[in-house]
Amino acid sequence: MSTVGNSTNIFWQESPIGKAERQKLLNQKGCVVWITGLSGSGKSTLACSLSRELNNRGKLSYILDGDNLRHGLNKDLGFKAEDRVENIRRVGEVAKLFADAGLICIASLISPYRKDRDACREMMQDSSFIEVYMNMSLQLCEARDPKGLYKLARAGKIKGFTGIDDPYESPLNCEIELKEKEGECPSPVAMAEEVISYLEDKGFLQNE
Repeated sequence: MSTVGNSTNIFWQESPIGKAERQKLLNQKGCVVWITGLSGSGKSTLACSLSRELNNRGKLSYILDGDNLRHGLNKDLGFKAEDRVENIRRVGEVAKLFADAGLICIASLISPYRKDRDACREMMQDSSFIEVYMNMSLQLCEARDPKGLYKLARAGKIKGFTGIDDPYESPLNCEIELKEKEGECPSPVAMAEEVISYLEDKGFLQNE
């Protein structure tokens, strides 16, 4: 019996089927591919392309998209600093469960604060957290502005917008860094293939 946070008198229930058995069934290893970067850097584009390429290879993945999660799991959260922290914590916990289930979980969120991303990494307890940094300049992201958010932020209609009046803390030791080339974001397929190459090299696409 233990106390965790505000929960008291709780017990951890072990499952008769563990992660190893689930991974054997799927012939892959569960992990979290955490895609971080400014709004407009191509996070969702990469997530969708990566999921499609993995599906083509017979590998099971699931996307946790930051905006989508705010339609349900995180709809009670705003964009204040403390809400951003809780937003990332919840996504990290869900991503950990997907990885434990044996899936390749693709989390696509701005996740601007380094300590919050590092906290999610620490949840995993092994090397199955792969941080992908979309290192695209603010100028490129603002020029792309697929959702029109930079324009609203510049007009003062959105407060606390990452990259404009709220900071983005770049990763210090990410596993994969994707950079713009000649002022443009690489193609979705090219970015996905780079991530898949890493997953292959590290043995996540087979269970041995």
